[in-house]
Amino acid sequence: MRVAIQMDPIQPIDIDADSTFRLAEEAALRGAELFYYTPDRLAWDEGRVTARGWPLIVRRKRGDHFALGDETTEDLGQMDVVWLRQDPPFDMGYITTTHVLDRLAGQTLVVNDPFWVRNYPEKLLVLEFPDLTPPTTIARDLDTLRAFRARHGDIILKPLYGNGGAGVFRLMPDDRNLVSLWELFMGMNREPLIAQKFVPDVSNGDKRIILVDGHAVGAINRVPPHGETRSNLHIGGTAQKIGLTRRDWDICEAIGPLLREKGQVFVGIDVIGDYLTEINVTSPTGIQELERFDGINVAGAIWDAIDARLAGA
Repeated sequence: MRVAIQMDPIQPIDIDADSTFRLAEEAALRGAELFYYTPDRLAWDEGRVTARGWPLIVRRKRGDHFALGDETTEDLGQMDVVWLRQDPPFDMGYITTTHVLDRLAGQTLVVNDPFWVRNYPEKLLVLEFPDLTPPTTIARDLDTLRAFRARHGDIILKPLYGNGGAGVFRLMPDDRNLVSLWELFMGMNREPLIAQKFVPDVSNGDKRIILVDGHAVGAINRVPPHGETRSNLHIGGTAQKIGLTRRDWDICEAIGPLLREKGQVFVGIDVIGDYLTEINVTSPTGIQELERFDGINVAGAIWDAIDARLAGA
């Protein structure tokens, strides 16, 4: 199998946490030939989707975790699988790569399916399931945001297309910063904001559940550090072993068929208490933590699902 990986620069990644590294490692163990490139090296070139990059070898050795062959340009239509794995922000650069990769339909399996990655980014896909989510509004209009805040009092405000916990604010009922934050965000871009009713259960953790081809395989709990609302691991959140509740299973069973239908093979959803807050399809993480806690080969399950899709199952 020939596998191309579109990702951010490989040099600085944490090999003990990075999900893309783990996927590449598992592919190599199965005998795949790996090719790595960054999104800026993707091109539509006279009828072909191409990328300038390097043959890739990965190894679990800190400070020496990869080796590159000679730079070359590959026709991605000749690959078996292309992984869409660069991190957000979900900006026009990101969106353009999904349009280019769309041209591979019928030739190469792109994971996750770029058409639906583009149309179902994480904070928008949850709108398909309003009965599973906390009260939510998406708006650029200040009066709409004010009215939502007046109804719910304690809210979370964040950029619609943000990632990694950046720009996430909790506004409690006596907080006077809504207008100032709105002015700040409006000066940065032309995008709406998303506001959700604050879910107090976040103090017990923000659960990341991994779904493979629409089926839940396990979860980790991300607990925020003291004095912090955000639980993202890279800003100090702590990963803990955790199981799935009946509510978690109900959420996964509700969203799984749509994810499977739309070619979203590797998905990470965020659940706080009883509420689904995000469905991460662009570049989900959590594989390595889940494998360490539960002793299951999540990366292997993902590649099994890909093999089944390649076989037409």
